Amino acid sequence: MDSSEFPTSDSNHILVNNGSTKLRKTFFDGKNEILEIHDLLEAFYHKYGYDFRQYSEAHIKRRILNRMTLSGIEDIHELKFKVLNEELFASAFLQDLSITVTEMFRDPLFYKSLRENVIPILKTYPFIKIWHAGCSTGEEAYSMAILLQEEGLYERTTIYATDFNQQVLNRAKEGIFSMKVMKEYAANYILSGGKELLSNSYTSDVDNVIMNQSLKKRIVWANHNLVTDSVFAEVNLILCRNVLIYFDRKLQNDVQSLFHKSLIPGGVLCLGTKESLRFTDYHEKYSVVDEKQRIFKKKY
Repeated sequence: MDSSEFPTSDSNHILVNNGSTKLRKTFFDGKNEILEIHDLLEAFYHKYGYDFRQYSEAHIKRRILNRMTLSGIEDIHELKFKVLNEELFASAFLQDLSITVTEMFRDPLFYKSLRENVIPILKTYPFIKIWHAGCSTGEEAYSMAILLQEEGLYERTTIYATDFNQQVLNRAKEGIFSMKVMKEYAANYILSGGKELLSNSYTSDVDNVIMNQSLKKRIVWANHNLVTDSVFAEVNLILCRNVLIYFDRKLQNDVQSLFHKSLIPGGVLCLGTKESLRFTDYHEKYSVVDEKQRIFKKKY
């Protein structure tokens, strides 16, 4: 089942059981609970097609415990029953396990380095293809579009912004964001070396902003799962920031294989500040552009 087939859910309206303090202490003790978590993820994959079996155990434990606490569930068997038999609950569970933390010009010094070190490389290409993997609700994809527009590269660029979660992709495509967060985003933009005003990139009303159509036209929003899907394009630049930290080491290596196959020789890979190519099979296949900002160039 695709996530677009799930009913929309709002976890803020699910009962919170504050009596689960004991659960926090005992739920994950011992091997049986780990096996039960693996069994739950296996069943979720076979029923809905979403594979979280190689996500880091710490992330999965945290998210499962949070869902059980929110929903007043004290037994993993009850959780499994609800996930497999109640579509609204399954939708909420999918959102729990998804990685949706993002913001515009997140880590501004990364975007500053991108302007200084990667834009000159991109300017050497007649046409530019960029893959933003794990784009979530789109803030960082729009950030890239703004940067490219300011550098005069956007009209010859296609951005492939992908995620496995169709609900967040739908929100990204709309390009509507709360006015409340735009002040923070504007500060990020200035620190990133922005050349204009961030407000030039959207229209606003009292509560929300909508990104300009000129920014949307070169972005292709697509459903793609890093865990289960294969190469779909040959690209000049890949951005996958703060996603791999949620994967176990084997899955990180598998995804790096996917990225290496997708990049042209001399193409650029951008990771999150807590992520690395070390301990993968691909560490020696890239040169360093900016170690601190985790920007690498595929060797020829």
